[in-house]
Amino acid sequence: MISITSKLTEEKRKKLCGLLGNVELSLLYKASVHGYQAPAFHQRCDRQGPTLLVAYNRSGYIFGGYTSVDYSQSGQYITDKEAFLFSVHGKIPICIKVNSGCNARYDDAKGPNFGQQLYFCYNNQPAVYNCSNKAFSFKSATLYGNDTQLTECEVYKVEEKEKPWRNVLWTADRRDELMEMIRNHKPLMTSVSRVRILMIGPVGAGKSSFFNSINSIFTGHVTSKAMSGSAGTSLTVQFRTYPVNDGREGKPLPFVLCDTMGLEEQSGAGLDIEDISSILQGHVPDRYKFNPMAPFQPDEQKASRPASLQEKIHCVVYVIDATKISLMSDKLEEKLASIRRKLNSLGIAQIVLMTKVDEACPLVEENLQSLYVSSYIKSKVQEVSSRLGVPVSCVLPVKNYSQELELELNCDVLLLTALQQMLRFADDYFDDIRPVEGNTK
Repeated sequence: MISITSKLTEEKRKKLCGLLGNVELSLLYKASVHGYQAPAFHQRCDRQGPTLLVAYNRSGYIFGGYTSVDYSQSGQYITDKEAFLFSVHGKIPICIKVNSGCNARYDDAKGPNFGQQLYFCYNNQPAVYNCSNKAFSFKSATLYGNDTQLTECEVYKVEEKEKPWRNVLWTADRRDELMEMIRNHKPLMTSVSRVRILMIGPVGAGKSSFFNSINSIFTGHVTSKAMSGSAGTSLTVQFRTYPVNDGREGKPLPFVLCDTMGLEEQSGAGLDIEDISSILQGHVPDRYKFNPMAPFQPDEQKASRPASLQEKIHCVVYVIDATKISLMSDKLEEKLASIRRKLNSLGIAQIVLMTKVDEACPLVEENLQSLYVSSYIKSKVQEVSSRLGVPVSCVLPVKNYSQELELELNCDVLLLTALQQMLRFADDYFDDIRPVEGNTK
């Protein structure tokens, strides 16, 4: 198969896209490869939607025309108010719209024409022909320097780019800005030095991997401090509180990620809802080993005094695998609903972390920056929002580090954006309880 390369420079491409709006150009036809004959043009360009014809002549002019209506050899006159001719020979592109009341072109089996006035690949030759029709008002000297001999003729499919449904800056500056904001974050309550974030979710969803990923970003290379994997039963069997330092020898950052045993749908397995209640209240110590058959029992001395706000959970994150949302069982969904009811009664902030987005969508696997133009990922966000009963704005898609050996900018931006939202939600919780806390002093 012959590889087809566009003759358009990036500079000229940008100028043409400036005339067309937020679009992508895909090369359909190249006369030097496919031939200047009309059948070759129609074979590749018919029924392709809006197209842009770009011609090149010996004098260095780049000119052509745009039509928003399909080529189809219909034998009809085409009315197309969007049609225009152009030339990008000078610094400022020339754009000539079709005159009011005139047909933009005649849709026949011959080579492409605009207004039955300007014919390209005329008589199946590398030539342009200008007749005396008045559909477009232009001077041939300005449009193409009166040089009718073509060196190339290309046709591009014009497609509107999907607008992202969330805006993200995928830049190193944005990553650095997020890291700096997180480093300098001060919880709204002065009695709390570090925000405690509890990760809850099914086995294998990526709770431990999220901690490892955040730790990797601030360490400067990929780490694996917390056990993570894809075993059928939870690899985390203890309650773990993971502080994160700013670099290997740096100071602790203003948050702690709390990891728990995975949720399982059957009773007597995985994390117990009573255990979650004890964790939320700040009674469960670091490294406590869970026993699904017997919920945590605080000793009498600790049970008699309420934990300080510093020891309690300030934000809860449900970690859900994007590839398994549709497979979530009714029992697991009910377990999550019970947890949500408990959290709502306590007023604790809640967020959903939707992991493994690259495995869920091939477009995102190819380029993580496609995440927020993926209609499939958007549908998954809406589905998890509906099933868990949280607003769409609280569902944050991410990709954890799993098999990578080096840090990757796009991963970092998504992960840090999610962490920043958790800190903001914790502040909303502090803001909500602040008058209550003030009254208890």
